[in-house]
Amino acid sequence: MSDPPETDRREVVEEVHGEEIRDPYRWLEEDTEEVRAWVERQNDYADDHLRGAVRDALEPRFEARAEVQSYGVVTPCERGYFQTVEAADEDHPKLCFRPELDAEPTVLADPNEWPETDSLDWFVPSSDGALVAYGRAAGGEEQYDVTILDAETGETVGVVRDCGRTNPESVAWTEEGFYYVTTGSADEGAQLEKQIRYHELGAGESAAADDPVLTDDVGEHVWPQLGYTDGTLVVAYHRGWTHSDVYRWECDGRSPANGELVELVADADASFRFALADGTAYFRTDYDAPHSRVLACDVDADAADPDDLAEVVPEREGTLTDVAVAGDSLVVHRQRDAASSLSVYDRTGGKRRDVALPEYAAVGRGDLTGHPDAPEFYFRAQTFDRPPWVARGRTDAEETTVVSERGPESNGDSESPFDSDLDLVVEQQFFESADGTEVPAFVVHREGVERDGDNPTVLYGYGGFRITLTPRYDRFRVPFLEDGGVYVQANLRGGAEYGEEWHRAGMRERKQNVFDDFYAVAEGLIEREYTRPERLAAMGRSNGGLLVGAAITQRPDLFGAASCGVPLLDMLRFHEFLLGESWTTEYGSPDDPDDFRYLREYSPYHNVSEREYPAVYFETAAGDTRVHPGHARKMTARMQAANTGEKPVLLRTETEAGHGVGKPTSMVVAEQLDRWAFLYDQLGVPTESNASDETNVTGESNASDESKGTE
Repeated sequence: MSDPPETDRREVVEEVHGEEIRDPYRWLEEDTEEVRAWVERQNDYADDHLRGAVRDALEPRFEARAEVQSYGVVTPCERGYFQTVEAADEDHPKLCFRPELDAEPTVLADPNEWPETDSLDWFVPSSDGALVAYGRAAGGEEQYDVTILDAETGETVGVVRDCGRTNPESVAWTEEGFYYVTTGSADEGAQLEKQIRYHELGAGESAAADDPVLTDDVGEHVWPQLGYTDGTLVVAYHRGWTHSDVYRWECDGRSPANGELVELVADADASFRFALADGTAYFRTDYDAPHSRVLACDVDADAADPDDLAEVVPEREGTLTDVAVAGDSLVVHRQRDAASSLSVYDRTGGKRRDVALPEYAAVGRGDLTGHPDAPEFYFRAQTFDRPPWVARGRTDAEETTVVSERGPESNGDSESPFDSDLDLVVEQQFFESADGTEVPAFVVHREGVERDGDNPTVLYGYGGFRITLTPRYDRFRVPFLEDGGVYVQANLRGGAEYGEEWHRAGMRERKQNVFDDFYAVAEGLIEREYTRPERLAAMGRSNGGLLVGAAITQRPDLFGAASCGVPLLDMLRFHEFLLGESWTTEYGSPDDPDDFRYLREYSPYHNVSEREYPAVYFETAAGDTRVHPGHARKMTARMQAANTGEKPVLLRTETEAGHGVGKPTSMVVAEQLDRWAFLYDQLGVPTESNASDETNVTGESNASDESKGTE
């Protein structure tokens, strides 16, 4: 293959906290015609490596797996049920409503009729279900217009344009409208500027700026959660992932002008996330409970010391991650060793029963729903070998019933809802990190794979922001497993696998623990003879992309390839762009001299040196409004210049996509094809086109130029 495109070095030299910092590719942070031309050349270079026999062999298998049904969790309301449904031949899920669970659904909004890059990313029904608001964005940019529909007729009641990063947690319905959070635009670099506004129904189509402001005293590091009950607005100001201040706003249910902000939970250095029902706030909190518990108080109570709140569900083994109100009960979701369990309690904390789930099943964030007026709840679950299904449970009965699951019609003559007859082995194993901490990881492969030290293996990690990597079905991972690959998902510190202590052990000055955990799993897989470095790939996205960037600069000897998506890589300037300033609570701030020292020590961009690197495939998106694409651009340029080996360093930039939200299925298929074609080639995974090629199957590079650049 040809050499990578040349990139001009334009040295910027700064003294930061007494250290000279050189940045030769800062010009790639800009959005100019010159940068866009550079991105186009990099895309062409990536195409030269990725478009070939391996990708061609995978394409029909991936396209077949794209044509399947998918369902969102059911959201119950007084008047019926809302759910998103994507048919096998569609690019986007539709928003549907049913007055009864067994009734034929009415399509309220169909993004498949919109421009291809527009998506419906979330919805929030009114308290009685008569109306529903949904967020529409273009190009994956997560900058929303909010549309209000009549659930019975599907007619548009109103549209509020230019709301910014509004999300479902920041919308609270009243009888006459809704409170919501707006932000400034990504184009103006104002996403951290937030206001709480009120929209009264009847305005037709209007701009968010036309709605009255309840308060703009929110703060850059704060993300509000809103809820409304019995004439009271409850507001939680979440500062990062470790601190919440909770207030109530007495209002008349219409105008925000008639109210006063009153502290509800005071002086608590802990996280408090709430669910409201019948004038009571149920708090999921890690206050004096690192694995979390449920506390409660009346929303009209005086400011409460957290010690005075009533304990409803105590801390137990496993981390409490969600709670839903269902009739007179609470349904509690816990994670133990990264797998899910569900339990039903009455509202005073008496345990009623556990809900049966398969081994190593996971209920995702936002995938547990209920309603205060009905003794039913819904959840969406999945395992490594079973695609997501939606089930209905009752608080007064033992059994649960599957209400939505992929049907056999998506698989031709098959009578199975799965897209493969693969018999998978799923094990949870533990690996000792550098400081002696036991780190769990799920190891997944097909039956019959031998530990001969030579299996192609992909190691996936994240490690941050209290996010737990739970078992997840991935239809585009199936071919890799069918072809003898081993997939490993590591549960690193920085997540919430074992509560807040596990999170804090991987944040700020302790971030190196996350990387060491990842290396411990990689080394353990080699020691246990699953694979060898040449056939081991590191994979991660976003904060997980930072993990991969650290891995290839700190331990390039440990990996033969790396897939690094929408990553943070310049940890001395991340806070200058988009949402970066809000992440200083997790990473620390480069403006602080103490934080700067440890950030500089591991910042991947600043630790690239002349040496041989594994093959790397960077992915970013021009419309990413979370992580700036300049991270991946600069890192690509620096690594291409410094790499003394023959393995390629590639960059793919999607020009009409964002961080990952709302992508059409057709775009997802193309993205996954490129990613897995890269991994197949670099790890030597046999396909129909190369199974007879002995050198490729063993993971060694072929002599021909064609094989050198593909992953």
